[in-house]
Amino acid sequence: MNIKITYNWLLEYLDTDADPYEIQKYLSLCGPGVERIEKVSTKGGLTDYVFDIEITSNRVDMASVFGIAQEAQAILPQFGKKAKLRQNPLTELRFKWMEKFSGEALPLILKVEDKKFAERLIVVALSNVTIQPSDKLIKERLEMCDERSLNNVVDISNYMRIAIGQPCHIFDYDEVKKHTMIVRESTKGEKIMTLDKETVTLPGKDIVIADGEGNLIDQPGIMGGFNSSIQKKTKNIILLIPVFNGAMVRRTAMLTGKRSNAVAYFEKNIDDDRAESATVYCLNLLKQYAGAKQASPIEDYHPTPSKKKTIEVNHQFIESRIGIKIKPAECKRILENLGFHTRYDIRNTKYVITVPTPRLRDIDIPEDIVEEVARIYGYHNLPNSLPPMVNVDPQEGVEQMYEIQRKIKYFLKHIGLHESMNYSMISKELIENMNLDVKHHLKISNTISEELQYMRTSLLPSLVQNIRENQGKKDILRFFEIAKVYYPQDKDLPKEIYKVAIATNTSFADLKGIVEGLLSELHITDYELQNAKIHIFSKNEVVDFAINDSVFGSVGKLSTQLQHKNNLKSSCYLASFDLISLIQNAKTISQYQPINPYATIKLDLNIRADAVTFQKLSQMAKKTSKLLTHIKLIDTFKQTHNVRFYFSSTEKNLTEKEALAELQKIKEVLGSELE
Repeated sequence: MNIKITYNWLLEYLDTDADPYEIQKYLSLCGPGVERIEKVSTKGGLTDYVFDIEITSNRVDMASVFGIAQEAQAILPQFGKKAKLRQNPLTELRFKWMEKFSGEALPLILKVEDKKFAERLIVVALSNVTIQPSDKLIKERLEMCDERSLNNVVDISNYMRIAIGQPCHIFDYDEVKKHTMIVRESTKGEKIMTLDKETVTLPGKDIVIADGEGNLIDQPGIMGGFNSSIQKKTKNIILLIPVFNGAMVRRTAMLTGKRSNAVAYFEKNIDDDRAESATVYCLNLLKQYAGAKQASPIEDYHPTPSKKKTIEVNHQFIESRIGIKIKPAECKRILENLGFHTRYDIRNTKYVITVPTPRLRDIDIPEDIVEEVARIYGYHNLPNSLPPMVNVDPQEGVEQMYEIQRKIKYFLKHIGLHESMNYSMISKELIENMNLDVKHHLKISNTISEELQYMRTSLLPSLVQNIRENQGKKDILRFFEIAKVYYPQDKDLPKEIYKVAIATNTSFADLKGIVEGLLSELHITDYELQNAKIHIFSKNEVVDFAINDSVFGSVGKLSTQLQHKNNLKSSCYLASFDLISLIQNAKTISQYQPINPYATIKLDLNIRADAVTFQKLSQMAKKTSKLLTHIKLIDTFKQTHNVRFYFSSTEKNLTEKEALAELQKIKEVLGSELE
């Protein structure tokens, strides 16, 4: 994830003599990557600098102005620059130093139906609020960080996220019916109109907040409901400082396609301790800039507070892993500047380190401590000798696999197909929607979502889903995917097989033509078409592709029953092929075939689909006529195959009469076979 902060905002937390470009250079060497710096002028004529900073997924604690200030405090002294925190809101802003609420309270009820929904929820009511344009400083800082200014109250909630990395949400107290907030699980199909006035249909099993009358007022961690949003008339508000279940927030965001800045924080699991400081900070800002008065006691739902974590690391262990000599005092200074409480036992040359709450999910083992010391010390300062080089030959066949995959992708993309990259895990619903047996699929024991519960044995369910989700957006839909499928094996890891699959909403002939074109591109010509019976396909529009009686792929029309079951508005055509078979039969260099200078005569014949297989027809016809060069299945209609025969001679131009005579021989052989 990327965040934007300003230099002057950073100086509110950090006392330093480093200029913006020095901060960009030194932080990028040892910590977060400052990708870009832009010099800007405020409306008041002051100069500022905007940093565009990349934050790694494991360091959401760093994704704020204060988070960057704390990193800078540890990094900048390594380059001879002064750096010290001016303030630490995470330690200085706590409930114990707040004046206790007294007086008549506005009623406010918080109910949480399951503790899995959130690690912490803090709510408080405020009255006497005045909705007006934001203070100039807040407005300018938000706009420089690409955040649109709306009003003083909404802006403060966004300001909090950028300042200290804690998303929060503010509701209109009088629009929350019965002044009750119920945190519960949604049911499939429930709808909520979000702040952007878009109605979202929930997939079910999402975290939602409903009021006392059952109205959904928040899609937690993603976007608030329009019905409880802050308006010009708002006088009383509810401040919510949450730490929601990151996995559930991410799942809902993925399935609904709704992303917000808050999602990027919650899905990476922010620390629960930060919520307390954020509440105090936000209350102070609302009092200062919106005239708000606390109107209820602070309710703090905190079912399982984070436990302290202590790690012991020997000094020699650090030196051996880094590869240099480093003074214990230097190690201790680096760790303490990063927020670690560190005690050094001189006698045992051992550090006893207490991990700060924001780093509990990131720091687990002594090697993590070594990494922190090494990066702040500077990887550029470590020895740069390379280990002995060893040449490793690539696994046999890998190069050919990549080459064939590249050819397949190149061909399909250039004839108008779009490549899909679906998850290897699918839901029970997707499996059953294709009439596949769930028992034949591996179930994931520690899945984060029911949507990603089983390892797929076919690429087709996901491609059908792609068709369904895109229907109505374009008239013609064509998707393909090259990926592994997974078959269970007793007492062993699953068997992994590469497949190529295609899905279209066009026609059977179109898809069959795509497949035949692909096989031609791979110089696979010795295949035959066979009648097929596959339960997911219509029995009149399905065909197998085989070489030497070994089927390596199929093309068919999804049955009408499964079309309706998958909520498809039009017919769906599917193809699935074994990639290894394609690789084994493909020719990387085509063999030269001289062009026959003589004409080819094409004759068609209708044959009952149940009378003879296409494979047998092909074999019999080629034995009967030496002038027959090719047979092609044109179409299937009402239990009848329309087959085209191609006749040609290498010695002369055939007459139609001669070609008809050859076709008559074939018909006679077929007739005797049928008798």
